[in-house]
Amino acid sequence: MLTKKILHKNYTVNRKFYQLKLPFDIDCIIPENDSVRLLSQFVEEMDLTELYSTYSKIRENQVSPTNMLKIMLYGYMNGFYSSRDIERACRRDINFMFLLEGASAPDHSTFARFRSLHFAPCAKKILAEMTNFLYDIGEISGKSIFIDGTKIEAYANKYTFVWKKAVTKNMAKLLIKIADLVKECEELYEIKLIYKNKVQMRHVKKLKKRLYELKKIENIEFVHGCGKRKSQLQKSIEKLEEYLSKFKEYNKKVYTCGERNSYSKTDNDATFMRMKEDAMNNGQLKPAYNVQHGVDAEYISWLTVGPQPTDTTTLIPFLKSMQQNLNFKYLNIVADAGYESEENYSFIEDNNQIAFIKPSNYEISKTRKYKNDIGRIENMDYDSENDLFICQNGKTLKVDGIKFKKSKTGYKSEKTIYICEDCSNCSYKSKCIKGNNSKTPFEQRTKKIETSKKFNRQRKEDLERIITDEGILLRINRSIQAEGSFAQVKHDMNFRRFMCRGQNNVLAESILLAMAHNVNKLHNKIQSNRTGKHLFELKEAS
Repeated sequence: MLTKKILHKNYTVNRKFYQLKLPFDIDCIIPENDSVRLLSQFVEEMDLTELYSTYSKIRENQVSPTNMLKIMLYGYMNGFYSSRDIERACRRDINFMFLLEGASAPDHSTFARFRSLHFAPCAKKILAEMTNFLYDIGEISGKSIFIDGTKIEAYANKYTFVWKKAVTKNMAKLLIKIADLVKECEELYEIKLIYKNKVQMRHVKKLKKRLYELKKIENIEFVHGCGKRKSQLQKSIEKLEEYLSKFKEYNKKVYTCGERNSYSKTDNDATFMRMKEDAMNNGQLKPAYNVQHGVDAEYISWLTVGPQPTDTTTLIPFLKSMQQNLNFKYLNIVADAGYESEENYSFIEDNNQIAFIKPSNYEISKTRKYKNDIGRIENMDYDSENDLFICQNGKTLKVDGIKFKKSKTGYKSEKTIYICEDCSNCSYKSKCIKGNNSKTPFEQRTKKIETSKKFNRQRKEDLERIITDEGILLRINRSIQAEGSFAQVKHDMNFRRFMCRGQNNVLAESILLAMAHNVNKLHNKIQSNRTGKHLFELKEAS
């Protein structure tokens, strides 16, 4: 009977009741055109010196870093993002066993350590290695790159938020309390610290030192608990210690925020952003990262991860990072209206590249309301010789001065101010001058315009490029390829939330996802005979 044997920990004691029928050579079971074979060959062609350098020692029975990378990529290719899911697949899936090459399956913590300790430090180099290889075999054109961004939720609690504005307000209130406490202690203990009625932090430190000296001189013992009365000196010292502790906490929060407006306590690198996925329809902000994809021939050739809630300031860091790591340089930079700015135009010009960026006013400028708005500078006649604008009433707007403006990133722009010579008794004044927040009465107001000549020239040149046949082709491909990469990552691969914390680990995870996407794309192109095609051609209207 099996009564005793069935309860045994070793289940192989019942082997006589069945026979193993799987072939010992797993290679025979896997089809010849399976993507796991392509992945294995692709990774073998890559230079993984940077990855191996993160190991101090590799044991004989340890799975090699090359095979670990293969397994992680194949897991991401098939929607296994958790280290526990990848471990389970290595024990049950023959394709994962094929990549193990006879070695025993590592545990989940080994995969987690590989992703954060070994792959993360060299993730950019490995992505660059893949992109350079795709360029060498002709799968990437290296001419036009299509850039777009999306927000992916961080692995952080959405209720552990810290708002910089709230912290600075509380810090200002706390400083007032500290100043009042210093003045109170001066009167109580006859200590002179403040000069010219101005409290500084060095005065607070001196006060703390003096109070503890008084405690020692008067031999006062602090008491705690119910039924014990505290001395006035103890109350003052405890209140001062509480204020200083709170001040230190506020300082740390402001330092962690940096230039951001918020961060999450469970992932300090994550910033609260407004996401498209809003289940409650209340505009709730969630901790997230802004992921930028640069796509060429449907492959993600480069990516960056940042805390910026908007795309405008992400373009220059993206282009710099890409240029530092890739062996080739893109000529055409294609992006949507969210990337338009004078700083971005200027950087692309100085970098000897061509911008195909859709102007932010491109769609609205086609409307009748925009064209009939006589108050807009675009609808006024410009006299380039005399550098003045002519309004609807025939009045001239002459240069009144030049203003320099500095952005958050440090870029300085020059804006020219134009003021109308005379707006009194103008029949078009109500349509030309708008805005109800001015303190000046409407009758006394004069038309004033601020504009950047450099930005106007850059936008005009860019507009001329994007309406050409080449510009239309590139813009359509941007919407197909760049936005298509996010559709495949979020919907096809079902990746909606990061599994790691910290910007470096999130970047590593994004690169693993991009590399998995690229191998899947290469496999599909090979099987459908689409290799070597970089752009989707325009369909002619019949």
